[in-house]
Amino acid sequence: MDLAKLMARVQRLLMSPATEWDAIAGEPADTQAIYMNHVGPLILAAALAGAIGMSLVGVMGFRIGLGSALTQLVLNVVFGLVGVYVFGLIINALAPQFGGTSDMGQAFKVAAYSPTAAWVAQLVLIIPALSILALLGAVYSLYLLYVGLPKLMKPAPDKAMIYTLAVIGAMIVIGIVIAAVSSAFMPAMTPMLRTY
Repeated sequence: MDLAKLMARVQRLLMSPATEWDAIAGEPADTQAIYMNHVGPLILAAALAGAIGMSLVGVMGFRIGLGSALTQLVLNVVFGLVGVYVFGLIINALAPQFGGTSDMGQAFKVAAYSPTAAWVAQLVLIIPALSILALLGAVYSLYLLYVGLPKLMKPAPDKAMIYTLAVIGAMIVIGIVIAAVSSAFMPAMTPMLRTY
């Protein structure tokens, strides 16, 4: 992984998404390279920030233990990696319904790059009280999806917005399923002891 290339791509996606999606559209769809150089590092950084925040800082007087934080970290990374691939499958499966091109490579790129803003914004979770800011990243990721989906999947112009909304709906369902499954493994928070 080249950190400078990752940071440059993140900056271009956030600052000039239309131009960057054009560049992404022309790149090879190397799933392994995209996971190793973009998706994996960002998911890991976001999960690590969340685990540190919930175990060392806590929120409203509660926190989780370090072992529980490690469990949370692993689950967030695994579900994040799997979620991106499933998201790509759904984007690809829905494309023909909206006059788009069925192309798993392009669909995977949409799934891999559109959540970038959400992952970057989750870095604020190192201070859980700032978690509302992570929501702003998620909203901007929806915009990245809106810009990138038509460029890579080529839906009929009159169906691009409906396609985007269908993908967002599927994304919400995936998120609910992942949250339900992962909550079975998540530990309870315990009150922090005051020492003074």
